[in-house]
Amino acid sequence: MTAPQSGVALAVEGLSIRFGGLLAVEDLTFEVMEGEVLSLIGPNGAGKTSAFNAITGYIEPAAGEVLYRGKRLTGLKPNQIAELGVVRTFQKTSVFSGRTVLDNILMGLHLRSKQHPLAIILGLPAVAREEKTLKQEAWRILEFTGLRPRADEMAGSLPYGELRLLEVAIALAANPKLLLLDEPVSGMNPTETTDFMKTLARIRDLGITVLLVEHDMKMVMGVSDRVVVLNQGRIIANGPPAAIQLDSEVIRAYLGERYARAEG
Repeated sequence: MTAPQSGVALAVEGLSIRFGGLLAVEDLTFEVMEGEVLSLIGPNGAGKTSAFNAITGYIEPAAGEVLYRGKRLTGLKPNQIAELGVVRTFQKTSVFSGRTVLDNILMGLHLRSKQHPLAIILGLPAVAREEKTLKQEAWRILEFTGLRPRADEMAGSLPYGELRLLEVAIALAANPKLLLLDEPVSGMNPTETTDFMKTLARIRDLGITVLLVEHDMKMVMGVSDRVVVLNQGRIIANGPPAAIQLDSEVIRAYLGERYARAEG
């Protein structure tokens, strides 16, 4: 693994999230360093996806704030946050199933378009040049993720593992600096998971910082620099994978004695 770069990419400070009378996340504070892979783990209902939603502007926190490279994200809309380079995937796949794999990437890339709508309508030469550049970039992303052979297939026809991979490819099309992955290997078989771990290592080599929510502990322990463990909306541990695996509170709340014995 490449050593993390210096500096704080993301700072979550005193974040609390309420749904009615339910406190889903309480006083959540952690940092993601530039260039690192940090995993957020915990039991179902621990508050992981709620934290993702607050970081990326999909829900408004009851308290606290989120800073990306020193800029306050709290209060911004999801598209504004994405424009800053903070891009996410979702637990449930969100692709255009009736379009080809290539088209899905191109739609993601069009968020980068610098052309005025009038220029597009008039078909100006600059539009054609940009279209050519975007298509070249789409092929590069397909090659990078291993989806090039599927380029002309309908996204809805892909096996589930490749569908998850396509969602990551679309996120890469948005040119992220910080990529938030919400259970990316959910539903993948062991071979697909191993392949995705290799893809994640290549993503990291591009200089992209990664915040990961995942239940697959083999993957988490294999790709993470640090692991933050949530239980009932609060952090119960924060440290390198080796320490997290031995933490008695984490074992009791989430990993279980069977996991600890298997790893030991």
